[in-house]
Amino acid sequence: MSEWREMSLGDFVGLQRGHDLTDGERRPGNVPVMGSAGMNGCHDTAIAKGPGVVVGRSGASFGQVHFCPNDYWPHNTALYVTDFRGNDPRFTYYFLKSLDFTGYNSGSAQPSLNRNYIYLIRTRVPQPSEQRAIASVLGALDDKIELNRRMNETLEALARALFQNWFVDATQAGLPKGWEVRGLDEIANFLNGLALQKFPPNGDDSLPVIKIAQLRAGHTDGADRAGTNLPSQYIIEDGDVLFSWSGSLEVEIWCGGRGALNQHLFKVTSEHFPKWFYYLWTRHHLADFQNTAANKATTMGHIQRHHLREAKVFVPPPALMETMNKRFTPLLDKLIANRLESRTLAALRDALLPKLLSGELRMPVK
Repeated sequence: MSEWREMSLGDFVGLQRGHDLTDGERRPGNVPVMGSAGMNGCHDTAIAKGPGVVVGRSGASFGQVHFCPNDYWPHNTALYVTDFRGNDPRFTYYFLKSLDFTGYNSGSAQPSLNRNYIYLIRTRVPQPSEQRAIASVLGALDDKIELNRRMNETLEALARALFQNWFVDATQAGLPKGWEVRGLDEIANFLNGLALQKFPPNGDDSLPVIKIAQLRAGHTDGADRAGTNLPSQYIIEDGDVLFSWSGSLEVEIWCGGRGALNQHLFKVTSEHFPKWFYYLWTRHHLADFQNTAANKATTMGHIQRHHLREAKVFVPPPALMETMNKRFTPLLDKLIANRLESRTLAALRDALLPKLLSGELRMPVK
């Protein structure tokens, strides 16, 4: 086993503040712009060689760490590694992720990370050979998560293309024989969530509250809690279709674990139509719903029940629906399976990371 070395963070890596790049200065290109929250669009010029690591230095993304495998533009909202000092870049990414920067805020009201403050952090790191072994294990998990993400982008694009071809394009010249026109609220039940403060948690017997923020994030980290004594129809399970009808209007297939349905969210279900059918039709009308909400003269735009009724759905005859079902259902099933696998892999990575980065769990080095 290789020995671990004690040193300051400033001896481990060299850091520098990123560079200004306003929206007006950006030019079309494929170079990632890496800021405090990770990739923030692209540019045509790279000024840092990949692989690279950036650390959010201000705002809500203070202390967040991101990895970029390619050449990139480091934005001024982040610090970026300018010198790995012989350390493995991907290990450096995981090592910096394991540090708690909250006590090193050099700002006041606005959190700010200064390299001179964090250079003083005392660290203990393995030799490069063990660094590479650790990065290989954690990287393999992240690589599979990223592969699942890209695969799901393809599956979602395929499902939308098929839907466009079979339901939108095919009905442009008129409704085919045997088809019906219904309102969106006729093909599915849109169950509005509860004011969950009326169901306070009871010790450890509780559920995470799924609000718009959790829907957007895809997980329940840091969520409020509610008791489990709420009616069963308001409990969300993996694979449920959720639709936020106010504020930020979005439609997603939830794969973030069991939770409680908060107000301002619909849980969408149907006793007569398959999940892909009401999910894709709701997504089809989402842009119109967003426009309707944006035109509301309120601080939080929203839609109402009559908008669901006015959103038209084209329903094919049963035999054709069954044929379509054989194409769409496997796509959604695989998409859900990939998301659930990624959640499991992320949990394994997060459990291994502190053990590997502290030396509690050692990796054999060839």
